[in-house]
Amino acid sequence: MDSRNQFDPKELLKPDNMLRLYASGAFPMANDKMGTINWYMPDVRTIIPLDKFNLPRSARKAIEKKNFEIKLDSDFTNVIMGCSDREETWISQELIDAYKRLRKRGHVHTVETWLNGELVGGLYGVTFRGAFFGESMFSKVSEASKAALIALINHLIEKDFLLLDVQYMTEHLQMFGAIEITFDEYTKLLHSAYIRGCEF
Repeated sequence: MDSRNQFDPKELLKPDNMLRLYASGAFPMANDKMGTINWYMPDVRTIIPLDKFNLPRSARKAIEKKNFEIKLDSDFTNVIMGCSDREETWISQELIDAYKRLRKRGHVHTVETWLNGELVGGLYGVTFRGAFFGESMFSKVSEASKAALIALINHLIEKDFLLLDVQYMTEHLQMFGAIEITFDEYTKLLHSAYIRGCEF
């Protein structure tokens, strides 16, 4: 069951309140038609286990041929705009502004895929100690978002992160070893992740 807030949405989008909500296992989504923003805590959560993720051979070979360049935190605005550029989006302008404020606190990060000097894909997410909450990804050319995800996983492992939360299962994420766990299991992982003082 999804849990929705009963408080002033604008208050909940302040940086400190957003961090508290993420730390409790919630995440926001805007209703594209209504313009409202709700916070969700699904009973089942999807994660990519950092100790046993899968790197598809076909994806690895395809990415190697592309000659991508990976950058971190160099173009947040265009990454989030790329993620929101679709017919129906849960990333409203109000949420974009909220993530910009959170980014100034050092809690929002991007992994970007560049090709010939052009941003062609990427992802962004929220960090809190040893947890990375993946929010969205986009791709303008084949394999670009996969390249960003692989780079993110390797970076999180290098930085000793414990949890990579990807919210909901998709075929794209499943090929990387994503699994579904109960919210109780997820909460235990959150608590373990918060013991680690990781920096992205």
